[in-house]
Amino acid sequence: MAKKPTAADAQLILQLYELRREPEMRKARAWWASSFWPQSADDILKTVGTPGQESSWLRQVGGYWDMAASLVLRGALNEDLFFDTGGELWFTLSKVYPYLKDYRQKANSPDGFVHAEKLATRSKQGRERLQRMMKLQEARRKAVAEVER
Repeated sequence: MAKKPTAADAQLILQLYELRREPEMRKARAWWASSFWPQSADDILKTVGTPGQESSWLRQVGGYWDMAASLVLRGALNEDLFFDTGGELWFTLSKVYPYLKDYRQKANSPDGFVHAEKLATRSKQGRERLQRMMKLQEARRKAVAEVER
């Protein structure tokens, strides 16, 4: 049985939420949600490798969720409480997950998104959420492509 969440866990969840409200982080998250539509590892590499705001935003959002996942994986934050409140990790990961293996190889970055992936896929519930998010993302990607035609 998982340990019961504590007041310290709740406080850390609220602190993670506050970090997401920082103005630049809000811009980065908005870009990731509405404008970042990779269709291959090469698309991710291109974004990371092109100097500018989008590269910074990709690394900021990806790094944030990888850090948050690490807190859970190392036992600093209750996993069940994080699952209940951290759905954005699965949303974020779902955009790059299909390309992670190829991205890591091409970027020579075996640790890219590794904590987020490990946390998101280590339970049946997490894997199911990730699959749902990937289906939603694919539908959104198609809708965006239709609007842009």
